Amino acid sequence: QLEFDESGGGLVHPGESLTLSCVPVGFNSDDHVIGWFRQAPGKEHEGVACINTHDGSLYYRDSVKGRFTISRDNAKKIVYLQMNSVKSEDTALYYCQADASTTVQNMCDLWAFDSWGQGTQVTVSS
Repeated sequence: QLEFDESGGGLVHPGESLTLSCVPVGFNSDDHVIGWFRQAPGKEHEGVACINTHDGSLYYRDSVKGRFTISRDNAKKIVYLQMNSVKSEDTALYYCQADASTTVQNMCDLWAFDSWGQGTQVTVSS
């Protein structure tokens, strides 16, 4: 089980911005696909944005395209999720996951993780 330190969540108003950070703990995340996932109250986990740390390819779920940006500081190994123009439906616990043998689309859309870390809470409310 890979571990991460997710942070940056908070309470924001609709239309505002927030940046989440994901620090892999205890493993080298080079040559992995790393994804941001979220779980809203009463709903299943869903992939939000995924990045291939080897070739830089990206994938976003449709509902966040144009608003969220996933990126990685290769020196610090930190993966960020820049969230702009947030909406109430973005309210969720946000988590990181990594997989060394998948594609960005499969990571985000066809994941099969059964263990999740602490996550970081994002609440969008007016």
